Amino acid sequence: MSAPGPFTDEQKEYLQGVLAGAAQRGFMPFVGVAGDGRITGDPAGASINLAAPAEETVHGTPLSELCKEERIKHEENPLDIWEKIAAHADQDRFPDAEDTFRFKFHGLFYVAPAQNAFMMRCRIPGCILTSAQLAGLAEIAEQWGNGYADITTRGNIQVREIAARHIVNVLIKLQEIGLTSRGSGADNIRNITASPTSGIDLDEVFDVRPLAKALHHYILNHRDLYGIPRKFNVAFDNGGSISVAADTNDLGFVAVRVGEGKGVEPGVYFRVQLAGITGHKQFAQDAGILLKPNECVAAAAAMVRVFVENGDRTNRKKARLKYLIDRWGIPKFLDQTEKKLAFPLVHFPLEHCEPRRPVFRHGHIGVYRQAQRGLNYIGVVIPVGRMKAQQMHRLAETAGNYGSGELRLTVFQNLLIPNVPDTYVEAVKRSLTWTGFHYEASHIAGGLVACTGNTGCKFSATNTKGQALELARYLEKRVPLDQPINIHLTGCPHSCAQHYIGDIGLLGIKVGPTADEGYNVILGGGDDHEQALGREIFKGIRFTELPALLERILKIYMERRKSGESFTRFTRRHEVGQLQEMFTN
Repeated sequence: MSAPGPFTDEQKEYLQGVLAGAAQRGFMPFVGVAGDGRITGDPAGASINLAAPAEETVHGTPLSELCKEERIKHEENPLDIWEKIAAHADQDRFPDAEDTFRFKFHGLFYVAPAQNAFMMRCRIPGCILTSAQLAGLAEIAEQWGNGYADITTRGNIQVREIAARHIVNVLIKLQEIGLTSRGSGADNIRNITASPTSGIDLDEVFDVRPLAKALHHYILNHRDLYGIPRKFNVAFDNGGSISVAADTNDLGFVAVRVGEGKGVEPGVYFRVQLAGITGHKQFAQDAGILLKPNECVAAAAAMVRVFVENGDRTNRKKARLKYLIDRWGIPKFLDQTEKKLAFPLVHFPLEHCEPRRPVFRHGHIGVYRQAQRGLNYIGVVIPVGRMKAQQMHRLAETAGNYGSGELRLTVFQNLLIPNVPDTYVEAVKRSLTWTGFHYEASHIAGGLVACTGNTGCKFSATNTKGQALELARYLEKRVPLDQPINIHLTGCPHSCAQHYIGDIGLLGIKVGPTADEGYNVILGGGDDHEQALGREIFKGIRFTELPALLERILKIYMERRKSGESFTRFTRRHEVGQLQEMFTN
């Protein structure tokens, strides 16, 4: 802190008057601070007392300027409230507004008024579960929830309608099956996602499972990484055939190959993508650097800490990583990151890396050969991610009896059963059908993504999950698609279902004076090699009118497309006005 300048002439005159008056009453020596910071006895060259206590700050932000949520965290660290959680369970009592926020740090969400109950969200590193863990989650849903669970768009699982008296039981059970919910909500690094075919993909560049798991456990064991200004998403992409939507994350690591003669040692590296947040209409940007595989977790830890120390804590709307990078630019962010690392960041043009092969859309559904001879993975459609407890038990048994006892969740709210020998493929198919799921879904059912909706979230304007299923049933009877289509339904602008990247994105709203449930219709979104934000084509469509409109849109696409043209490419080659006219006439 630099010392302030000397007093003005007016201030000096005031001090001289004070001292003159003091002299008449008796001698009173003056002690002050000179402009250069040294202590002086001469009031003529003195300034303010630098020893005066300064206001307490949080990473440089004065307490008086913190937003409400930052003050709540400062007044009582959410990681230190186990006794409070236990007391609420003992008294069967729901938390007040401040503790509702703190409880989210433990994966407990009090979701009133949508439901007068808790929702529990767990963490599943790399989106990989064992059969025993899935069975344990089914027991939680049976004993203390409402009998079902949801796969989320971050490849983890939520259980709903948990009474306050059961929250300790749920957290203990979760730890007993080797999982945790710590940091799965509020201002934390959310579930670390990874390509669902890591280690089994014929086309992958690098198996990212160890990286996702290592970052997961690093976070769990470093308290300071729970002190971020707002939520933070991290993904690891193996460079293979199935997407993990890394470009929608705050921080994405994408495996690439670099060939001979490019200025670095040939081999496998990772590109870093920064500040994806499609709800704010932005994909992650390539940061222009290369990392060796063993450097990725260290770089992630450094980048998160730069965000911890410099992110905005005064305005929740500007608290995501995007806004720090908007303010600084990527070069400064990388410079601050490098100061925390014991190795240099290698700046390297993206075009010098081998191009990433296009992802296989809907390759997470169906039966596919693995890299391991004689083994297969089977992608299972879980409509809008919802599973009954009994179905979870049967999936766990199927994976244990016919696979390796492992299941992999996807960011598309479906799952894979890997390591199924050729001789057991037909048995798995029969088991899935008996369970009530599908392995050869129509293109519509396989691409449905929906947020929780207003049956479980106070922010949602619409019943997204129920209406998604209704749409699928309607369209599958009327539109025989031969190209993959993704339909994403989100109930509010938070965009938990990432409606901007769907072929068809539906944003829930209330319509008209009677506040009917309806949607704005966004077309032409995509990620990875088809990266683009969808454009709003229709606004305020009541849900009662929506199925017929989507039927008309899809049928006109099939009639007027070019040979082999995807829905995304079809919509993008027309202007908004052309699409509106085409689909309404």
